[in-house]
Amino acid sequence: MDFELPAEHPARTAVREWIAEHPTPGARELADAGYVVPHWPKPWGLDADPIEQLLISDELKRAGISRPINPIGIGHCGPILVMHGTEEQKERYVPPMLSAEEIWCQLFSEPGAGSDLAGVSTRVERTDDGWVVNGQKVWTSLAHDAAFGILLARTNPDVPKHEGLSYFLVDMKAPGVDVRPLVEMTGQHLFNEVFFTDVHIPADALIGQEGNGWAMARDTLDNERVTLSRAGLQWGWGPTAEDLVAAAHDAGGVADPVLRMRLVDAYIEHEIIRIHGLRMVAAAVSGRPGPEASLRKALSDPHGQKTFILSKDLAGTAGMLRQSGPLGADPMWWADGFLFAPALTIGGGTSEVLRNVIAERMLGLPREREEDTDLSWAEARRKQKTRG
Repeated sequence: MDFELPAEHPARTAVREWIAEHPTPGARELADAGYVVPHWPKPWGLDADPIEQLLISDELKRAGISRPINPIGIGHCGPILVMHGTEEQKERYVPPMLSAEEIWCQLFSEPGAGSDLAGVSTRVERTDDGWVVNGQKVWTSLAHDAAFGILLARTNPDVPKHEGLSYFLVDMKAPGVDVRPLVEMTGQHLFNEVFFTDVHIPADALIGQEGNGWAMARDTLDNERVTLSRAGLQWGWGPTAEDLVAAAHDAGGVADPVLRMRLVDAYIEHEIIRIHGLRMVAAAVSGRPGPEASLRKALSDPHGQKTFILSKDLAGTAGMLRQSGPLGADPMWWADGFLFAPALTIGGGTSEVLRNVIAERMLGLPREREEDTDLSWAEARRKQKTRG
């Protein structure tokens, strides 16, 4: 079976001609041309089929053209707006999102609702002129840079917990929004905790229908797992095992037979995941990716951890230093990636949660036993506190 892309194709010709006319395109030019998200429907994308999407990416990479970086917005929030937002919401928020003029974050996890996302307790209540938000979110990537966020919150505490959730747009600079950094052992911070104290949001901040938040949250998580399972080892970003093999080649090879075998294993895993990614593309670009994204993420995250550990071992004793990369490779991604690697199997869905998704939605196994499903959210919480 041929897993390589066709050398000649109308999509290749079209993007080559566009690049010839725009050799150094800006972010807005790329967005207006549909090349930021070619699989999205027009006018935001090009309705590109799986092969066309891969060919466009290949040609942009060959020309050294980088797409705008807005991972949460483009990867998670945008598809929800396109599927469920009003025309006014799409016109206002999608263009600057695609050009990365406005960075976005995802306000989902809470101290008491991580793996059990439906257990969020942040409240949004109606007012005469909109809504008011109170609560806390945690592990919110890019909240410190974000102009806007998508918020999953509880609008009705008197129904089963999956039914009482709604989905909102939030201005991250609004009065009452307090963003506090969570510094990682890299010395940097990607994550934050966010506090909402009587934050007023307008009536048109609701996305979709009130009470339909859980269905949209699942769509978001499916899109997130597609984003987090791209080629780069660090949730789709950064180097790959192929880059590590190239570094070994440029350094004249690896003498140690055990390290050499580990390097071969890493490359084989990389190819397996790449080929699985090609099989997954059709679902991903349809706008409604399915559980296959969870499978790829479940494969990619342990692979990323193993490869980052291997990179430090290939650096030898110098691997103890942050300034040292494997086999003379650039240390920036490898050293920070090694320090960040333990988070890979937690963020975007823990490995345990992903295995449940795979078991239930792909293999058809029985769901986990859920107690108190007939109770309201408030009653279930009271019962839980009484038990323990």
